[in-house]
Amino acid sequence: MRIGYLYKTLFLSELRAGLGVTWRNLFRPKFTIQYPEEKTPQSPRFRGLHAQRRYPNGEERCIACKLCEAVCPALAITIESEVAADGTRRTKRYDIDLFKCIFCGFCEEACPVDAIVETRIHEYHMERRGENILTKDKLLAIGDKYEAMIAADKAADAEYR
Repeated sequence: MRIGYLYKTLFLSELRAGLGVTWRNLFRPKFTIQYPEEKTPQSPRFRGLHAQRRYPNGEERCIACKLCEAVCPALAITIESEVAADGTRRTKRYDIDLFKCIFCGFCEEACPVDAIVETRIHEYHMERRGENILTKDKLLAIGDKYEAMIAADKAADAEYR
């Protein structure tokens, strides 16, 4: 055992092995992507930033069934509901804590009216305390802004199935 250690130390065999790996890979083509300018292909099953959708008449889709809150394994969704003037149940508060969320997609699968979706948006950040909480207004704004992309993804998903 002592002789093997002395051999490795004297002949620098570990250093030679490391340099061998370096020389083998030195002249191979590189796989570096220049990120902001170049984008890598994205999986059609990618789950990113959440959004809430509206019906074509402008009414929000969420019926406050609380299935997404119940199915969320990370307990990242908080919903409070109320009865609207027309007798339907609507959300008064719908919050998603992105620090808790594990982006599993269970909320999207559980929703019976496709109100909550996970978009393909992955370029977002938070700079101040509290920006990690997506409120109902923020979710609806994201849904309004990216509705064309969300609808196209839903159509492609339906075609895939």
